Amino acid sequence: MSDEKIRVGITQGDINGIGYEVIIKTFMDPRMVELCTPVVYGSPKVAAYHRKALNVENFSFNHIRDAAEANPKRVNIINCMDDEVRVELGKSTEEGGKGSLLALEAAMPDLKAGKIDVLITAPINKANIQSAKFSFPGHTEYLASSFNAKEFLMLMVGDLMRVGVVTGHVPLSKVSSLITRDTVLGKIRLLNQTLVRDFAIRRPRIAVLGLNPHAGDAGLLGGEEESAIIPAIKQAADEGIAALGPYPADGLFGSDGFTRFDAILAMYHDQGLTPFKAICFDSGVNYTAGLPVIRTSPDHGTAYDLAGQNLANPNSFRNALYLAIDIFNNRKLHDQLTTNPLSVSSSENG
Repeated sequence: MSDEKIRVGITQGDINGIGYEVIIKTFMDPRMVELCTPVVYGSPKVAAYHRKALNVENFSFNHIRDAAEANPKRVNIINCMDDEVRVELGKSTEEGGKGSLLALEAAMPDLKAGKIDVLITAPINKANIQSAKFSFPGHTEYLASSFNAKEFLMLMVGDLMRVGVVTGHVPLSKVSSLITRDTVLGKIRLLNQTLVRDFAIRRPRIAVLGLNPHAGDAGLLGGEEESAIIPAIKQAADEGIAALGPYPADGLFGSDGFTRFDAILAMYHDQGLTPFKAICFDSGVNYTAGLPVIRTSPDHGTAYDLAGQNLANPNSFRNALYLAIDIFNNRKLHDQLTTNPLSVSSSENG
């Protein structure tokens, strides 16, 4: 039935980037609306501007005032901006940041109230969105704060690998001080939990990377492995979690070693995201694990240099949509099995 379809909220991101292009290209395929009921939080005027720039004629948004009015057979849009909004393709502007935040502020209450089931965020510019209302390094931290999530994890998901990071959007000079036994252990636990609940992996195997070259070389090249990472791995093992390591990052990614694991836990942003994007850039997805809600995003940025030129690849955004739906279904089944396993098994036997 159409009213049982997953309601997917989508924030427009930076109005001068490629957000609308990848949204439009994804939903030009009519099969996508059979999978879900999309609700875009943005601006019909901005959407029309991008559609014209792309010379797309056989596509339109359905204008609604509230997510409850969403037409399950259309791509719906809620206006969050003033109609005097000015689009400047390929430029970072104050209005671009304002539009990013207005879309997020409109989507948050609906996500909390259950008017939408999952959220996909189009790319923002982390600099121009900064304001009195938004003082976060990115979407991940903003959402964690909005839902009071004390433990969360940025997890990059691709066809060949899943990569989480212990420290996310922080300066490299601060990483070492943040690598503690408890911090690493908390991320291992959360990664294991999300692999089980959100990805339906029964006994996940996690590769934990070292912080230093050669994973510290027994303390010769740094002490964080001995003082924090190895004790965290040992404690995780005592709890029944299959976390192994620490592995030197270059060796694990440089060989096919990473393929033997369900996920990799990197110590800092570029250690994990550089190899991930080198391999999965056009198709990868950014998922925020540890939240009570489901949020995914394409793994690319605003790509100002491509805006309005019909050059943006929608694969990453499309995969973000697929992943959000898959996780929603996996969570639902996992929670049913956890709360009442007999009812599920009896229905299967019947």
